[in-house]
Amino acid sequence: FRSLSLSYSKFTERVFTHNNIERFHVSDTSSISSGVAARYATALFDLAKEADKLPAIEADLDTLDVALTNNESLRDLFNSPVYSRDELMNSVSALSAKMKLSSIVSNTLGLMAQKRRLQVVPMLIDAVRTKISDEKGEVTAEVTAAQKLSSEQIKELSETLKSSVGKNVNIKATIDESLIGGLIVKVGSKMIDSSIRSKLSNLQNVMKEVG
Repeated sequence: FRSLSLSYSKFTERVFTHNNIERFHVSDTSSISSGVAARYATALFDLAKEADKLPAIEADLDTLDVALTNNESLRDLFNSPVYSRDELMNSVSALSAKMKLSSIVSNTLGLMAQKRRLQVVPMLIDAVRTKISDEKGEVTAEVTAAQKLSSEQIKELSETLKSSVGKNVNIKATIDESLIGGLIVKVGSKMIDSSIRSKLSNLQNVMKEVG
């Protein structure tokens, strides 16, 4: 990790500019994690923007997101408290090299490993994606469907949402086989639920209230 020292210095300066993220003393763990992820995401985004590397960073985060989604061992590594800082840093270094991640992303992961903050990487990915979408005048819609959407369906959904929100819409699709049909779409804080299961659940609630 010798090559990381200079980048670490620049990155940590950004991360710790306001309110040292390593000194939270509140009971809400979720708030702590969100704050930590936001701080790292802002530093990563700012450095990537200054270096004109946003497309590369976006591709790196997509690669990392897929790996975390599909590899349980990698998720365990990022979330486990049993590994030493050296073990985490060595593992992240090897991972970055194997995935051919850019230096900005690999340095970020290295610092997060050093600070034992790898568990918030999924939050960081979402936060940076949001910043990149904002930079491009886009929004991201989180879509949950009962089965995999085709490219044509994703394109049609994106166009439909664009007419509603007034911006280009990127679709982040996930599968939930428990849905009977329809879609659950979240754009920012707005939730659009057209799933049959949701409608049945609402109907059951109404029936209980009547009874």
